[in-house]
Amino acid sequence: MKGSVGHFELPADDVKRASAFYQKTFGWNIQPMPEMEYTMLGTTESNADGMPKDAGAINGGMGKRGGVLKTTVVTIIVESIEEAAKAIAKNGGKISRKKEAIGPMGFTAYFVDTEGNTVGLFQPPTG
Repeated sequence: MKGSVGHFELPADDVKRASAFYQKTFGWNIQPMPEMEYTMLGTTESNADGMPKDAGAINGGMGKRGGVLKTTVVTIIVESIEEAAKAIAKNGGKISRKKEAIGPMGFTAYFVDTEGNTVGLFQPPTG
C-alpha cells in the first residue's frame, strides 16, 4: 500500500455548496470537521478505522480553496515523510508544506513536483 494514492482533496469556494453537490450527485458521505476547517468525503463504505473496504477505493476531503488547495490534490501513502522529502528533493521536487500531525490519524505534508503539481503525502501513525 505504501507509495499508492490513498486520498484526494478537493478545493471549494463554498464548502457547504460543494458538499451538497457531491452528496446529492454521487451519494457521498459528508462529515464536516469544523475544528480542522475540513470536510471528510466518504466515497465508499469504510471500516471502523475509516479505511475503504473495497480494494482500490479511496476517500477524500474538502477544504476552502487557497493555500495548498488551489486545485485537486492526490495524496500518496508513504512510510516516512522525512525519507520521501529527501527523495523528492533529490529528484527535483520541493516540499511546500512541512510535516504536521493530523490528530491520531497520522501525519501529512505537501510537495510540488517537477511539473508544478501540488501532491500530498500521508504517513500512518505507525510509520
